[in-house]
Amino acid sequence: MLNRVVLVGRLTKDPDLRYTANGTAVANFTVAVNRPFTNQQGDREADFINCVIWRKPAENLANYMGKGSLIGVDGRIQTRSYDGQDGKRVYVTEVVADTVQFLESRNSNRGTSAGSGEQGSGSNPFEQHQNQQQMPSQNQFNQQSNVSENLEPIDISDDDLPF
Repeated sequence: MLNRVVLVGRLTKDPDLRYTANGTAVANFTVAVNRPFTNQQGDREADFINCVIWRKPAENLANYMGKGSLIGVDGRIQTRSYDGQDGKRVYVTEVVADTVQFLESRNSNRGTSAGSGEQGSGSNPFEQHQNQQQMPSQNQFNQQSNVSENLEPIDISDDDLPF
């Protein structure tokens, strides 16, 4: 049997982070996923898929991603049911996410200008880390590649390989 879901889409609203009675974090969120074709009017339609994620990944999602953020979801489909307020049985089908990948930084889709002060504010540790990294210059890159040209070949037999 196989029950696997992989989605790439945008959050339709900020994730709803809550905690169970024993303190376990759980976040509910909806991902808008574009269909790969257009309708008869030439418009691209989307599916809105309900998802849930648990524990630390739920907290990370709620803290670092918001409405409109591009994310990747890997998980499984699950169906559950409960009795509604009117006494009728309600069935819910949702994706239980094992992992969520952040495919863009928090502010990259919000159209912030360079002078707004939001860029690099330190509210997102991933963004802060990216701003601290320096790209090597072309000269530094050439020096590094020349080092590997001066090395001698390594003698490896087939018995040394793990595969």
